[in-house]
Amino acid sequence: MGGASTQDKPERTAAQIEADIERTRDRLAANLDELAVRVHPSTISAQVKARAMATVEEKAARAYVAANGLVERARAQFVDEKGQPRKERIVPAALVGVGLVVLIASSRKRRKD
Repeated sequence: MGGASTQDKPERTAAQIEADIERTRDRLAANLDELAVRVHPSTISAQVKARAMATVEEKAARAYVAANGLVERARAQFVDEKGQPRKERIVPAALVGVGLVVLIASSRKRRKD
């Protein structure tokens, strides 16, 4: 048939076969060492910690960006394009703040009496 005969391949010596076996053993030992490191509890723990830290950092970054956006939008309500304060908006807001402080202080005073 169309198969290659054993005469087409050169004969290997015992030393060549032994060298191949030794190389295979070395590769197998290296693979087993790598697997032992990968499944070691400290390695798994370190990977879980790293993933958790990455998740926390990502969520913290998103929260920071969101908070920064809110601050910028609030700031834009009280400052014009040139960075100058908008008195027409600051004064009413300040009066509302003072009113709330007075209201809270008076309600606390009533509770004490």
